[in-house]
Amino acid sequence: MKVSSFLAAVTVAVALSCTSKPESDSENDQDSVSIESSGAGEELVLFDGASLSGWHVFNQPGKEVKNWIVQDSALVCLGAAKDAHGGDLVYDGTFKNFDLSWEWKVDKGSNSGVMYHVVEDPKYKAPYETGPEYQIIDDIGFPEKLEDWQKTGADYAMKIAGPEKKLKPVGEWNSSRIVYDNGKVQHWLNGALILSFEVGSEEWKKERNSGKWNDFPDYAIADEGKIALQDHGNKAYFKNIRIKKLN
Repeated sequence: MKVSSFLAAVTVAVALSCTSKPESDSENDQDSVSIESSGAGEELVLFDGASLSGWHVFNQPGKEVKNWIVQDSALVCLGAAKDAHGGDLVYDGTFKNFDLSWEWKVDKGSNSGVMYHVVEDPKYKAPYETGPEYQIIDDIGFPEKLEDWQKTGADYAMKIAGPEKKLKPVGEWNSSRIVYDNGKVQHWLNGALILSFEVGSEEWKKERNSGKWNDFPDYAIADEGKIALQDHGNKAYFKNIRIKKLN
């Protein structure tokens, strides 16, 4: 959008202190949100490092992909889309509860993102209309002023990353994770938990029903859907994309 394994159990408890605007988790009461990676299934490799197998352009399954290529074992967005519509790449399978991990980097001034629970339907122009987004962007060199909810690691236009966030310089590879377990969500960046929240909580509902998402009534409408990588008109690079389904 405009300025997107477990063999052992991991439990993290976090509660959010929120207003109608996105806020950081620095004032969390660490007792209310618990996520457990349950080891429900084997880890799946979503990108083989050699081809676009398993991926298609949003709402265009079976058609040739022109704005994404494989280069040096990375999935590269060429930034062909003129805005946040028409170029997003979507994985063929659907996921409900999951632990998704990937590595990524961007060029100077680039904007991208990873979305989940995306619904494909001709009535939607882009994945962000339905799918929450782990924002990826050049926090420092982006040519416009960024709000905190537009910066890397944020739940875009909803919640901002906390002070544990350590972003590597443009051009270097970062590692990220999204864990979604029955509405309990974690965002990770370079090994640190930077954001936790619960979908459907009173705080989440206030944020969902204010600001940007007033214009998108189907935002976060589904609790199961597709994974999408955003083409926002800038180059972005992804590799080692893996997912594990949770119970």
